[in-house]
Amino acid sequence: MNNRRLNLYSAVLAAGLSAVPALAQKDVGANLRPGATGQDRVVREVRHQLVMLPYYSVFDNLAFRVDGNVVTLLGQVVRPTLKSDAEAAVKGVEGVERVKNEIEVLPLSPIDEQIRRAEYRAIYGFADLYRYAEQAVPSMHIIVKNGNVTLVGVVDSTADKNLAGIRANSVPGVFSVTNDLTVEGH
Repeated sequence: MNNRRLNLYSAVLAAGLSAVPALAQKDVGANLRPGATGQDRVVREVRHQLVMLPYYSVFDNLAFRVDGNVVTLLGQVVRPTLKSDAEAAVKGVEGVERVKNEIEVLPLSPIDEQIRRAEYRAIYGFADLYRYAEQAVPSMHIIVKNGNVTLVGVVDSTADKNLAGIRANSVPGVFSVTNDLTVEGH
């Protein structure tokens, strides 16, 4: 599967975070379009299971790839339990026969924890970006590994993407910032 499709599944997962309360009340299978393939159903159900994980936060990035009946979990998480919870949730999806869990557990680091908090305040504390923080799980995720920051997820506009990158770069003590945010609809 190519990187574009993987990025799409990452973006779909991130975009779906704002819809967590709505998904909790609806049967995901009922949302399928007539003629949708079995793989479409698996993608939707895997996405649903991942966004419903109780400890999935703005500091985690979960992505996945579906190849037939095999789901590969990707991304980075702060807690090792989230890695195992994600695998257990996806194993229960009808039509999934095997799960490859390639989620990276980020190293424990007090400095990275300080950077996470500072990045959160810099990005979500800014008036023009605060609306993203009002979602059940914000659609912009802040991944910090060894002092390096990566922004992933979905925003409404190129201006928001650029603003988040500028705000992330303003945090002292950060070695680098990679802005991998996706603009919705692009």
